[in-house]
Amino acid sequence: MVKLLVADDEVDLIAELKPLLERVGYEVITANNGEDALAKISEGTPDLIVLDVIMPKLNGREVLRRLRQADNWTPVILLTHVGNTAERTLGLQEGADDYLNKPFDALELVARIQAILRRTNNHAQQPSPQSYKLLICADFVLERQTRHVKFKGSPLILSARAVSVMEFLMLNAGIIIARDELLNQVWGWAYPIETRAVDIRIAELRKALNDDANQPRFIETVIGQGYRFIGNVEGR
Repeated sequence: MVKLLVADDEVDLIAELKPLLERVGYEVITANNGEDALAKISEGTPDLIVLDVIMPKLNGREVLRRLRQADNWTPVILLTHVGNTAERTLGLQEGADDYLNKPFDALELVARIQAILRRTNNHAQQPSPQSYKLLICADFVLERQTRHVKFKGSPLILSARAVSVMEFLMLNAGIIIARDELLNQVWGWAYPIETRAVDIRIAELRKALNDDANQPRFIETVIGQGYRFIGNVEGR
């Protein structure tokens, strides 16, 4: 049975999530602060961890940092009331596998857990792509901390949104990403925008990379579903 750790100091939320996740078929252990979460992880590493960012004693991001520093690459989903792009980007750069803004539909959390567990191939403990500082595909390089990008050895001038779209697609290479998901991850649902904004950034990337939409090297359009990064991504 797949084991999950859910750490959150909101008693009502734990009371809602634990029985739901158990009905789905998971073994669920809980913690109400960061120190308790680390202690329970040390007792037996779960297959996936859900961490609230704002918790007593140790916040969720500090717990995440300590896990990654200890070379523990258990998949982590962060929960937070803060929905801005900078907050999500910091969490992802520190090694989170996904980010979910509160309040959220519990079934959406279930869907994200299932998606991450599918991607981790039977939950093997391997470094997460989220830990990489460089994302490389052929002659394209994205430096995640500086947000600099290079193509064929020369710097590219791209909008910040285009860089973030490319980063998210590369981190999920081979997976079809819906426009709504890109809006959620890159812009955040608080922004009053339409999915056309995604198409504009994709067009910007294709123009900069000379990537033909009909015979793509990097970004494929999957009609009616979204976009997929089809190149071979290496991380460092």
